[in-house]
Amino acid sequence: MDVKEAIGKRRAYRSLIPVKISDELITDFAECVQITASCFNNQPWKYVFVYDQEMLKKMHEALSSGNEWAKKASMIIVVLGKQEDDCVIRDRIYYRFDIGMATGAIILRATELGLVAHPIAGYSPKKTREILCIPEDIDVIALVIVGKHSDKIDPVLSDKQVEAEKKRPERIPIDEFVYINRYIDKR
Repeated sequence: MDVKEAIGKRRAYRSLIPVKISDELITDFAECVQITASCFNNQPWKYVFVYDQEMLKKMHEALSSGNEWAKKASMIIVVLGKQEDDCVIRDRIYYRFDIGMATGAIILRATELGLVAHPIAGYSPKKTREILCIPEDIDVIALVIVGKHSDKIDPVLSDKQVEAEKKRPERIPIDEFVYINRYIDKR
């Protein structure tokens, strides 16, 4: 699979079935992150790969309502970082951008391997910190829910979520976000 194919196949599915999580898979993801670009090669990312069943159950307490589907995850990747671990050039703060690119590499690699890696914002950073003993000075940026896509729709999904399972949600037309040579307000 080439990169464009992986981008095209990537979907934020919510109907999941279990998949075996191995040390080799985690190493594979970590190696993808390790070679991702970052400002001055600072590599500001940190990840907690949670796949122990007892720890996953504890992580369920951190999920927001509407994310009950994530309880079927085989792994939750907790994305972490600190502003001071990366470039701050005048008013440009890079760490979230760099960590986002690295997390994108994990998501595309998971897609290539036939897995779902669905990033979510519906969780409690405070509860995540407590469960995983994450210090206050480290930002909990996102959770990535990992599993295998199921053809059966998960009954916990809302009508809107079911629709997104069946058909890729509408995308913004290219001409609404691409500008050539200068920005022109299109509103």
